[in-house]
Amino acid sequence: MPEQRVPDVVISRLPLYLRTLKQLRAQGQSLISSHQLAEILNLTSAQIRKDLSMFGEFGKQGTGYSVPYLIEQLERILHVDQVWDMIVVGAGALGQALVNYPGFEANGFRIVAIYDNDPAKIGLHLGRLVVKDVATMPDDVRAHRWRIGILAVPEATAQSVAETMVDAGIRAILCYAPTILALPPEVRVQYIDPIVHLQHMSYYLEREDES
Repeated sequence: MPEQRVPDVVISRLPLYLRTLKQLRAQGQSLISSHQLAEILNLTSAQIRKDLSMFGEFGKQGTGYSVPYLIEQLERILHVDQVWDMIVVGAGALGQALVNYPGFEANGFRIVAIYDNDPAKIGLHLGRLVVKDVATMPDDVRAHRWRIGILAVPEATAQSVAETMVDAGIRAILCYAPTILALPPEVRVQYIDPIVHLQHMSYYLEREDES
């Protein structure tokens, strides 16, 4: 089945499978069954088998999946069998933390530039990177054909900055701003908003006046 026909909810589970398999590999495990994987991820084994079957046959009945082989195949499916260059827009505390996060390159991504509009931040050294003026970002994106950007700016400027990124050629944005971006449908956007997740969890907690 062509990958574009696979439901997005299935695609969203593949990185979870990949992360879990990498953890198992680090622990020395070489084989795993769909039932074992389902128990770890709180899913059903039927769901896992159905998801994976959309991309081919990766396991053997009675044997399970080879952990190294399935990692290799999931990396190929997710196109992280290569390293994707990314930019960060916003050099505040969050942007600086993202630049210093060591987990990106091990999983197929590399931050190659960071931008800001604050003269006090422009020129700041962050490891191997130097904060650049955001005005130079569109030309840089076009010149290097970068396609992934991380948005770490305040809510008030997120939409306009995202539009500038898209106009320059960015086609996937990881958005940390607490807002919903209005962008062309071909641009993939993922939102990271801790408040949303906290509110989701708080629903399941007892209120103090009910305890």
